[in-house]
Amino acid sequence: MDIKNAEFKVSNTQVEKCPNDGLPEYAFIGRSNVGKSSLINMLTRNSKLAMTSSTPGKTLLINHFLINKEWYLVDLPGYGYAKRSKAAQEKIQKIISEYILRREALTCLFVLIDCRHEPQKIDLEFIEWLGENGVPFAIIFTKADKLGTTKLRENVQNYLKKLEEQWEELPPHFVTSSEKKLGRQEVLDYIESINQTL
Repeated sequence: MDIKNAEFKVSNTQVEKCPNDGLPEYAFIGRSNVGKSSLINMLTRNSKLAMTSSTPGKTLLINHFLINKEWYLVDLPGYGYAKRSKAAQEKIQKIISEYILRREALTCLFVLIDCRHEPQKIDLEFIEWLGENGVPFAIIFTKADKLGTTKLRENVQNYLKKLEEQWEELPPHFVTSSEKKLGRQEVLDYIESINQTL
């Protein structure tokens, strides 16, 4: 798949206000500062589509972008940003969980993981929660350019091994680098393969 057209449609905090045209949605989520906006911009080849910021936790809304007039790319707020107040964290948690659990158009949720780190409890718990609720998801390891090939392979394998403690069948996973444009085609082809079955 190639993205010929990507346009911002709507931002909001309520599932009810999301588009209701029945098009499939592919949402992207991860901890703050995982490189989500950079990845979205890399996938769409539009450096200004998603707001990138050196300040973690900038995305506070559900952002819908219409791709090729056929499907939506959805940018969700990041989770686990410690510098927010408890009330703000709870509010964001509510936005995220309501969208994920109630949004019928959600076709696949891409969970972004920074490949440089050991498996983090917050990510593992989030992934487990998705499993418990039957949410279809895939994992995207980001920032692959920050590691050498051997260390990268090692970290990804360690992560998958950790997931195998909970999962009989591992979710699909992709390794990406927004800097090097790595993994772009694989992610888009995966989305296209799902779209063709709908």
